[in-house]
Amino acid sequence: MALIEFEHVFKHYPGSPSAAVDDLNLHIQAGEFLTLLGPSGSGKTTTLMLLAGFEAPSAGAIRLDGASIESLPPHQRNMGVVFQSYSLFPHMTVAENVAFPLSVRKVAANVIAEKVNAALTKVHLENLTHRKPHQLSGGQQQRVALARALVFEPRLVLMDEPLSALDKKLREEMQLEIRRLHRELGVTMVFVTHDQSEAMTLSDRVAVFNQGRIEQLASPKDLYDAPANPFVANFLGDNNMLDCTLDKALPDGATSGTGCVRTATGQTVQSRICTTRILKKSGAVKLCVRPEFLQVASDSAALATPNCLKATLLDLIHQGDHWRLVARLDGVAQSGSTEAPQWFAKISPGALPAGLVVGQDLCLGFRPEDAWVF
Repeated sequence: MALIEFEHVFKHYPGSPSAAVDDLNLHIQAGEFLTLLGPSGSGKTTTLMLLAGFEAPSAGAIRLDGASIESLPPHQRNMGVVFQSYSLFPHMTVAENVAFPLSVRKVAANVIAEKVNAALTKVHLENLTHRKPHQLSGGQQQRVALARALVFEPRLVLMDEPLSALDKKLREEMQLEIRRLHRELGVTMVFVTHDQSEAMTLSDRVAVFNQGRIEQLASPKDLYDAPANPFVANFLGDNNMLDCTLDKALPDGATSGTGCVRTATGQTVQSRICTTRILKKSGAVKLCVRPEFLQVASDSAALATPNCLKATLLDLIHQGDHWRLVARLDGVAQSGSTEAPQWFAKISPGALPAGLVVGQDLCLGFRPEDAWVF
């Protein structure tokens, strides 16, 4: 049995034309790190607040260990919560902030002292017990908030975009710290973010939210390698897309393999096809290729791939460990637009053809197994 179960959960706010959470079915396993990922307004934070008890569902059931918890107030759910704003008490010391959940539970003073010291040691703040929050850096304040959420040994820790206020370097350090704590403590963690890189770094599984629903629930690798639809493909990592027509589908009964699509110029392109995505034998599809799978050359003869799309180089950007190329495909347009789409390529410095200049003609190559269609 899953630790947490959402069964047909809805959340409607008065005056809103649509549900913030729309028929949510989600099972969270004990000990896993689950990230709720999605754009603003997609329902991920509302889902977390429903689980924490700060919001009540309009319909449906939420269960903990098989028992309904919709009517339980937050303090009776035994869940640690870390908010985006940290919510530390400014008049209390670090130790007093961490001790607060134990104090309201009437834990003995000697036990509080022991547990506070253990919690602060876990987050490497045992030498800052007497400082006030304003005397700490943003990263230290976040560690205090984490220690406070862990000190009463909850089975579940909920985090609502807790790293969004930190700079990039500190944010990445805290991601590794949270990974370490999850690995060492084995506590179940549910984490809300709109940052795809953060979700990929932290999670055992990621639930990608859109308009109150989960578009896909899978491991970070499976989400990236096999997105269920264009929304997931675009939201998780960079992705190039092109409107095409399915030219050659798979034989009846096949579940995967290589098929062919045709571009607007009549060019045939080979691509992976999964019958779970392509149900018709013909019709409009979208060809998708990640930027890191593209090869770039001045002419098709220099490419070691069967697929080649002609393009014009628009920009060449050095980004440290790779070059980012921006190119406009020749002679094709996306639906609803009169302009040809721009594709992006990520090329390692050693693989960049010599002498590239903006405005020149290019060939973008890719292997069939590195492309897929929706």
